[in-house]
Amino acid sequence: MTKGRVEAFSDGVIAILITIMVLELRVPASPSWDGLRAVAPTFLFYVLSYIFLGIYWNNHHHLFHTVHHVNGAVLWANLHLLFWLSLVPFTTRWMGEHYRDALPAAVYGVVLLAAGVAYLILQKTIIRLEGPDSTLQRAIGRDVKGNASAALYAVAVPLAFVDPWIADAIYVCVALMWLAPDRRIESTLRD
Repeated sequence: MTKGRVEAFSDGVIAILITIMVLELRVPASPSWDGLRAVAPTFLFYVLSYIFLGIYWNNHHHLFHTVHHVNGAVLWANLHLLFWLSLVPFTTRWMGEHYRDALPAAVYGVVLLAAGVAYLILQKTIIRLEGPDSTLQRAIGRDVKGNASAALYAVAVPLAFVDPWIADAIYVCVALMWLAPDRRIESTLRD
């Protein structure tokens, strides 16, 4: 199998997940500010999740620019990542409808943590296949940003039971951290 098929399949899955999320959005029950205010939390968590899926799509795209070929291990690692991303629409809606509750905030964090770990596993699997001197290894180095993200998610999950807003703030911080473009792979490919 070529890496292009993996990229195309992954692109399709992420596009479907975004479509599912937008279809889960409900219009306000009334044409008033109160009606709009009632759906605001769901919309805001949709925006956050859209950003996360966009970040994964963007980074996955860059990741596969470093890959020369794939094997079964890479395919399974990629499917592992897509599994966790497929849970984002479910947890997004749950968070939006129960934004003051700890368990939805914690479960959202568990899904983000699992997706982050799955992405790290995918990177390691590709590096194992391509070798320690691979373009990807040179680009990511110790991957401080990826490991910091996983650590922040791990901290946010128990903090959701202290106050869900703390966990939410951490999730937003991680998203903001990744919104600044990660140019490690692009700059390595130019060298």
